[in-house]
Parts: sequence; C-alpha cells; structure tokens
Amino acid sequence: MAPAIPAAMERPHFIGIGGAGMSGIAKILAQRGAKVAGSDARESETAASLRALGATVHIGHAAHHLADDTSGVVVSSAIRDDNPELARARELGIPVVHRSDALAALMDGLRAIAVAGTHGKTTTTSMLAVALTELGLDPSYAIGGDLAGPGTNARHGAGDLFVAEADESDRSFQKYVPEVALVLNVELDHHANYASLEEIYESFEAFVAKIPHGGTLVVGEHAGARELAGRVSGRPGLDILRVGESEDSSDVWIRRITPHGMTSEVTVVLDGAEHTFTVSVPGRHYAHNAAAALAAGSRAGVDPAELARALTAYTGVGRRLQLKGEAAGVQVIDSYAHHPTEMTADLEAMRAAAGTDRRLLVVFQPHLFSRTQELGTEMGRALALADESLVLDIYPAREDPIPGITSAVITEAATAAGARVTAVHDKAEVPEAIAGMARPGDLVLTMGAGDVTDLGPRILDRLAH
Repeated sequence: MAPAIPAAMERPHFIGIGGAGMSGIAKILAQRGAKVAGSDARESETAASLRALGATVHIGHAAHHLADDTSGVVVSSAIRDDNPELARARELGIPVVHRSDALAALMDGLRAIAVAGTHGKTTTTSMLAVALTELGLDPSYAIGGDLAGPGTNARHGAGDLFVAEADESDRSFQKYVPEVALVLNVELDHHANYASLEEIYESFEAFVAKIPHGGTLVVGEHAGARELAGRVSGRPGLDILRVGESEDSSDVWIRRITPHGMTSEVTVVLDGAEHTFTVSVPGRHYAHNAAAALAAGSRAGVDPAELARALTAYTGVGRRLQLKGEAAGVQVIDSYAHHPTEMTADLEAMRAAAGTDRRLLVVFQPHLFSRTQELGTEMGRALALADESLVLDIYPAREDPIPGITSAVITEAATAAGARVTAVHDKAEVPEAIAGMARPGDLVLTMGAGDVTDLGPRILDRLAH
C-alpha cells in the first residue's frame, strides 16, 4: 500500500516539471495516485513520459496554467521569484513547497538510503536502485538521471526501501532523515550558495546529523569525505563505514580493480568476506561508487553476497559515460562531468579505454558563470588529458552573466597546460568540426551539465554522412 499523500501534494503543480529532480518527484506522486500537473520551458521526452503517467504538462510558463483545484505548487531553487506561475500561486494563497520538502515527504514512513557528495551521486544511487530491484526488493527511488535499463529517473515501489540522490547544492539534503547516508566526497562547489569549503562541511554535518540513532554513515576514500567522518565520529549511535583501497584505513576494502576496456572487475572485502563483481562503466571512480553502494546496501540489511551479484545488472545511467552510438568507426560518448574533479576522472577513464592506438576528442561546455570564475583554470588543465578539445560558450542555467567571465578562462588555461583546444561559439558548427578531426577508432566525448548532450546525435549523423 502506498504511503499517504500529503494534502499539498494531492493535486500538485510543478514549475519546471521536466527537470531531473522535479520530474522524479512528479512521477512518484503520479504513481501513488496524485493528480499531477506542471509546466516546463520546452517539450521533451521527460514531458512525454509524465503525460504517459497521466500528468498534465504545459509548455511555457503562464499564470493560467495553474488549475482551479491546485493543492500546492512545487518549486526548485532554480525558479525565480518573478515566474508568473509562482507569482499567481502566492496571490491565491496556494502553498508553495520546495522540491526537497516534497521529496522528504515521499520518503516519510519508508527506510531511506540517501546518497550525497560533490560527485558520483547519480551513478551510485542508480547502482543501488538497479541492484535492489534486481533482488526483487521493489524499492522506490529518485535519481538525477535516467537509468539505462528502466529508462526512468524515479519510481514508486511496493518495498520499504527508498533510495534517493541527496543534493547539497542548495542545502536541501538537510531535510532528509536517512537510515543510511552515503557521502562519496566533499569539495568546494556551488559557489553561488557556499562562500567557503568550511560552509560545505557545515552543510554536510547538518545532513549527517539527521541520521537517527543506530543509523549508518558510509564515506568514500576522498580526503573531504574522510575529514567529514572525523568531524562526526564522536556522535553516539552513529556507525561509520570507510570505503577505500587502503586496507589499513578502510572498513570496506577495495582489494582489486581490474579494467577490461569499457568495464571493470572489482573485488571488495566487507565484514571479512570477499565479493567480486563487474562494473559496466570504466574508471576507478565508478568502481569506488559500486563499492560504496555495496556497503550502504549491506547496512540497510541486504545480503552483501546477493547485492554484489545484483550490482552486475547495472548497465549505466544517462550522461554518465553513456555510449550514444558509433559511426564511421568513431564512438561518441556523453559525460555529465562539469567540475574539474569529475572531468579528470572521466577523462582518465576514457584515456585508459582508448589505449595507445585511439585518440580522445572532447567537446566541453562549461556550466555556470560562477563555477567557471572559481574553477575555470582547473577545468582547462583537465582538458590536457584529451588529444584535442572544442570548448563552447558557458551554459548559464539559472545564472546571469558575470562581467569578464567567459570560456576563454578555460581555453587559456588549457593552452598553458599544453592542451590542444579550440573555442567554438556556435554549437551548430561542432558536428562539422568533429567530422573534420575524427578518424576511425577515435573516441568523441561530449562533456558538461548543459545542453551539450544534444550534440551527440548530431555528431553521429554528420559522421555517418
């Protein structure tokens, strides 16, 4: 039986319903029987999938999109105060609910596993969701990307587990009360919301503080995650599991990672028992994600030997080194990486997959002016791992331009680091540019959190003709 739907969520209207986080909550509510409606800036496959669940989806934002019986309006931090639907809701006195509060309400009464960290959240949440589903546990889940198998980012399940991606960008993850929390890494990011790394730590500490007595915190090997573990280690009733490749400093020991082209074989020692399984995406960081998922699932009561076997069923998630296709002997792969650490990890993984005989060509689109201002130099240095790169203009998302901050910050740093980079200001020119560069055997990586992902099919089409 589905948990009760909060009154404000019985007939909700989502502003920006096509977003990764918003659409997931909308899908779960629709599956639980709510009368869901919403609006988005453009038509999309996500909008179509929501309509298939019975939701009403308007394209464009207008005050009249709010139905007379709307019980609540759901917003994310990306929705501006001058949005006409938000203004209308406030005028009518309709409750306005933040996305994080809506997700927290969906978890209420279920056993939550919340996956947090500056990088790797979507992949690790997806691994857990797929493995638990494979074992017949029928979990509910809300993820920031579409699973390659089910093809969706969220689902209401009949089981008692709820796996959720916990977003730190706007501190919204502090609303959740997880039985098991997983923190993969902690780094400075989201510069519009955090002034310092210390503020980031304080935010993660507030997240961990919501774990009830007897709950578990799983942390990765990243220095920031280990620092967080040290800060909260004195709390009574909190079990802490450290995952990593160092046997001496890890409670869950990643004993071996053996790459096999676009996959890896991983051996993990957990509670004295050894478990070996295959990870279907390349790179050491994805192996770490899988080991962390194994640790978290085991502390939620799932048999680790069964869970390890089930993790092999994970076949990827949209935009996380996702193979988009092959044409003229050239493979095109999509990456969501937009922070220098993520970029380096994915580029190293693809560099290893390419070997010595194939070239790696990258189309990179910076995401956010604030992030480029703070981390643009590091982004440029990361591109030195590619053979050649095209750098697009900054994707602004929710931000207004910052004077003097352009993608030139990245191209100049990349050139100084010895990278071969070319600035491209018109995305429409990219397919032709790649066609002129690529040769059979090359790997092309479209990289960034914006609409650079749309270029993959266009590049393949141009290569094919």
